Amino acid sequence: MKPAMIEVQHVCKTFRQFRAVWDLSFSCAAGDIFGFVGPNGAGKTTTMRMMATLLDPDYGDIKIDGVSVLDEPEEIRRVIGYMPDYIGVYEGVEIREYLEFFAAAYRIVPDKRKKLVDEIMEITDLTSVEKKDVSTLSKGMRQRLCLAKTLVHDPKVLILDEPAAGLDPRARIELRLLLKELQKLGKTIIISSHILTELSDMCNSVGIIERGIMLKAGRIDDILAERTGGQLNQQKLFLKVLGSPDDAVTIMRGLPDIGGVEIDRGLITFTFMQPIESNPGLLRELLNRNVQVVTMAPATQNLEDIFLNVTKGIIA
Repeated sequence: MKPAMIEVQHVCKTFRQFRAVWDLSFSCAAGDIFGFVGPNGAGKTTTMRMMATLLDPDYGDIKIDGVSVLDEPEEIRRVIGYMPDYIGVYEGVEIREYLEFFAAAYRIVPDKRKKLVDEIMEITDLTSVEKKDVSTLSKGMRQRLCLAKTLVHDPKVLILDEPAAGLDPRARIELRLLLKELQKLGKTIIISSHILTELSDMCNSVGIIERGIMLKAGRIDDILAERTGGQLNQQKLFLKVLGSPDDAVTIMRGLPDIGGVEIDRGLITFTFMQPIESNPGLLRELLNRNVQVVTMAPATQNLEDIFLNVTKGIIA
């Protein structure tokens, strides 16, 4: 089991009479991509600002790589890279100049600065536009630039607040691929969003927050297994057949050990109360009953399933 890189311990934060975060606890293992999920106003940004030492918790503590944000904030800033939900840029500054400025701010010595900036621009695919004025960049390019700036001091942990907000579909895909590459380089990443499709293909752990309270947190596989009660003899499957699925549904509803048969976008989804070793027998039975099966496979459960199962749709 991998050690925890981020530990949030019973954190509370209020602003006057508004309770932004209440008794929040969760952890993120080293090397994970942790999806911080919740509706707007749920407390995600407040929590990330406390991780980044921009706000102090009223109660509780946050430890990153074993270091407390309250006791040693300067040390925390050396190991994290924080990307806020809003990015400021400067007119008349080129991309290379922008990154070299932040490298100097992080006290990277001059003889190493150029090579470092070259490597970061290559990772974030900015090399071909290094002479562009940062104020003229598109939203997607600005996000890449801000992520590049976040990587300048080679942090262990990346804290990314809504990094895909406002991006077009291609830019979202490119950002997702880039984050997966950074994970391969050993980075631990916590990324917030209220759009589940942005996170479902890259996160291996998740925390779902609503009204400042953590409703569920942990590795996605463990949460999905928990939803089925850990029962190995129960499967959620989908079936694709030739032609109309109506006749196949009628046949399946008459078979033993099958329940919850429904049609969803032309596919038949159902629960099979037998272990996976019984699937070939079920397939033979369907074929013997003239069901023209094209595909039978496990139905994918994802962040949307988890989110809808644990939230109530209430915003503070």
